[in-house]
Amino acid sequence: MSDISRRGHGPLESWLRQAMARLTGSTGTPRLDAELLAAHALGMTREEMILRLPDLALPSGLDGLLERRLRHEPIAQIVGQRDFWTLTLKVTRDVLCPRPESETLIEAAIDHFCEGREPDRILDLGTGSGALLLAALDLWPDATGLGIDISAPALAIARENAQATGMADRAQFRQGDWATGLSERFDLILCNPPYIRDDAMLPSDVAHYEPALALFGGEDGLDPYRILSLRIADLLMPGGVALFEIGFDQGESAANLFRDAFLDVVLRRDLAGNARCLVVTRP
Repeated sequence: MSDISRRGHGPLESWLRQAMARLTGSTGTPRLDAELLAAHALGMTREEMILRLPDLALPSGLDGLLERRLRHEPIAQIVGQRDFWTLTLKVTRDVLCPRPESETLIEAAIDHFCEGREPDRILDLGTGSGALLLAALDLWPDATGLGIDISAPALAIARENAQATGMADRAQFRQGDWATGLSERFDLILCNPPYIRDDAMLPSDVAHYEPALALFGGEDGLDPYRILSLRIADLLMPGGVALFEIGFDQGESAANLFRDAFLDVVLRRDLAGNARCLVVTRP
């Protein structure tokens, strides 16, 4: 019998059981969600909370946090942060919640810059929270980067994240419409554009809480790729690579836009086996 079982259940443990029961059916991770909410209310990490669980008092405000989650507000927005790669980043309704699938782009970048090669200049188009750019800068501490986004509120979050992660001196952020006005060439280009069809039905925690500007990419979801496929060759340094996140069913349709622009394209899949990243290089 575990120490927790022998000592009985404290008020926080009882709350966690009840919260898990209420969350079951409205989220695929009821236990994790309940624990993250409780840890946030306590002002500690989830791991620390679990270790001290039998001795912890019930913090105030927990039921309010639970009600927000039951209304399908994303956990990241409730607690105000999300882990991505090796970083913990601030998240609000002004930016997409960074997702593990997007780490496929960082893995592809690592594979490209192998055997002692490193990128010097990095561009993140549609930077949002700055997740992709800051993850790359964390990997290559001698590199500098530029993040572009059309949303001023998103850029404010990205700058906060750069400051919090100690990379404000290497990460510059600028408001802009994709690559318009850029004349510089980059070794690494990262881009997670809006690629969802305009008529797609989305889960409530996405449709009601994340910015439409960062979600929808036109009638077929490919509008951003149509624009970017015509500009990327002019932005890439020789030997550089551009990495684009795509929807699971866009492996051929998005790739063909870049091939039509006389670029080389390789499809990379995420850990679930879904098409996730286009690896684009100049011939």
